[in-house]
Amino acid sequence: MPAQNIFKFDSRSRRRRPPSDDSRRGGGRNGEEAPAQPAAANPWLARFVAFGGGAALTAYGGHEMYRVVDVGGVTMLKWALLALFILNFSWIALSFTSAVVGFVVLLRRRAAPPTPTRLREKTVVVMPIYNEVPSRVVATLQAIFEDVEATGLGASFDWFFLSDTTNPDIWIAEERAFIALRRRLGAVGARVYYRRREKNTSRKAGNVAEFVCRWGGAYKHMVVLDADSLMSGQTIVRLAAVMEADPDAGVIQTLPLVINRNTLFARVQQFAARIYGPLIAAGLSEWMGRDGNYWGHNAIIRTEAFAAHCGLPDLRGRPPWGGHILSHDFVEAALMRRAGYAVYMLPTLGGSYEESPPSLIDLSIRDRRWCQGNLQHSRVLFGKGFHWASRQHFLTGIFGYLTSPLWLMQLFVGIALVFQASYFRPEYFTAEFGIFPVWPRFDAERSLELFGLTMAILLAPKFLGLLVALWERDTRRGAGGALMLFVSTVFEIVLSALLAPIMMLIQTGHVLHIVFGFDTGWDPQRRDDGSVPFTAIVRRHRSHVAMGVLSLIAGLLISPSLVAWMSPTIAGLILSIPISYLTGQRWLGLVFRRAGVLGTPEETTTPPVAKRGKALYKGLQRLGEDEANGLQAIHDDPQLRELHERWLPSRRPRQRGVISADRALAETKLAEAETIEDAVEWLNRGERLVALSDRALIDVVARLPSREKLAAKPAEAAE
Repeated sequence: MPAQNIFKFDSRSRRRRPPSDDSRRGGGRNGEEAPAQPAAANPWLARFVAFGGGAALTAYGGHEMYRVVDVGGVTMLKWALLALFILNFSWIALSFTSAVVGFVVLLRRRAAPPTPTRLREKTVVVMPIYNEVPSRVVATLQAIFEDVEATGLGASFDWFFLSDTTNPDIWIAEERAFIALRRRLGAVGARVYYRRREKNTSRKAGNVAEFVCRWGGAYKHMVVLDADSLMSGQTIVRLAAVMEADPDAGVIQTLPLVINRNTLFARVQQFAARIYGPLIAAGLSEWMGRDGNYWGHNAIIRTEAFAAHCGLPDLRGRPPWGGHILSHDFVEAALMRRAGYAVYMLPTLGGSYEESPPSLIDLSIRDRRWCQGNLQHSRVLFGKGFHWASRQHFLTGIFGYLTSPLWLMQLFVGIALVFQASYFRPEYFTAEFGIFPVWPRFDAERSLELFGLTMAILLAPKFLGLLVALWERDTRRGAGGALMLFVSTVFEIVLSALLAPIMMLIQTGHVLHIVFGFDTGWDPQRRDDGSVPFTAIVRRHRSHVAMGVLSLIAGLLISPSLVAWMSPTIAGLILSIPISYLTGQRWLGLVFRRAGVLGTPEETTTPPVAKRGKALYKGLQRLGEDEANGLQAIHDDPQLRELHERWLPSRRPRQRGVISADRALAETKLAEAETIEDAVEWLNRGERLVALSDRALIDVVARLPSREKLAAKPAEAAE
């Protein structure tokens, strides 16, 4: 199918009307002073440094690699090694030059937009949720709500839980938690709403799209959160003010920092995101300018523009390549930019947070979904009218997952060349005529120099981030001082080096699964710090251990120097089970925390909104309502039952003789149940979902007595 036919919308609507002179200058209405435009107006110098510098480094590295292999002639295997090296080297070269741009930007840090004194337009904050722990998401939203109220501008915001939950017990727990939330908030709680879709069509993208179609017209902007998102009130009102002042803006993205993590694996991610993340984000923001990208949450979106231009179709064919687009955010940013709206980032705004997966296993589950979504972008890469920067974002996402199989192929080719040099007799000849065979030799000295250059470019962004952290007093002190900051950086580098080959094989497996047509699905993420069972870790990593052992044996048979060269990769694979197990342990992460290693400023001084959210969550957890059975809760609480029935959608009369299997079984089991406890025990998850969605069956549930009351009746009769 031609790429330009994937999207079905009118190409005549690609450009909106020009902004007024006031909006070009960033001035507010009625003479108000509006926040300055933070996105780079002329990013071409940054682009020249990032892309030009990356291309120059790649050309130099490619030339040096050619000189390494061009000893005695270049064979087909050598050409393959050269090509793979250039592809992989270009990736780290661009990352390095982008980090250099970010380093310069952070040294001349721009002031954050001021906190406004009033807002003219209405903004909605939406939190899509899918089978999450209800008390957790409710506590988070309440903390953010209260922080926005503290700014004095709370009346400018409405709040929505957008539930796609399919677990019946979590569904009822969500409703119960929502009711309790509105009671706690009092009169202002009337601005908080809850909506659940019966069918989670198109997953999160469909969830937000359905909200926009039904309620989006009431709001000029929407702030999109994730289930693990946290934003301060000042950050949210600043985003709304910047959006008001910039009518050309379609999406304004913040930089979420990782917080609230305790396992060693998550703490490494938290530290890396805090120390290196701002540097990388500043570089990206500078060269992207107003042609940026969207990462799906902790951002503000112009609702009308989103509704007009960001409707997503299903791709032709079956998943994983067809169906709905998993990584919808990149495509929405491209469509918004195509329509003439700016998409940019505020990397130094602050007050934007998220959480990360607690273990390597959890990360790999999420990463597989991201891999499928990014590879799907190859289907939309050449869509008609996209800005070149949007195509570059698609390519970056695609290549980000292809680097792992490319790295693995480079390792295999390198091993093959060493094996060839060690064991094969020189009895082959190249395509060009020659009287002597071609020996697969290398320039060892130049090879070591190139290896050193590659490592320097690979590690430079980390040390540039360290320099910025040392230069910023609050960051340096919050991380435990200069010495602990340096120790933490070295530890993160070492552990990341051991994790890298494991992630290489995991991502390569993801790419192969998708190439061969296996759909990843969409399972809810595990947000807590609970440890993964050891047996699950062994099953997941036993193939990685086997790969490491085979590489070690092959290396020893071929050349001891090859083992030395591949030692970080071999060690990471052989130790993958203990590394994955230990880094996923909460107790070990807390040991490092008490020792001051991998500390971050947000961990040393917890942001007030995060502290409030944690306190609320602990209090709600003690109620034990997250684990309650939905049928039992509806039976025991008449007020909850009344509200639940009121929130159910209206249904057309069921056609006679047409009934689903789950409904038939649910109806039969409820008819046979003598007590509510029987119903709770007999109905499975699907049948409970049907029963809780049907007013007639809910009435049956409500009339069932409890075993205690049923047992009391004979006693009363005897008296």
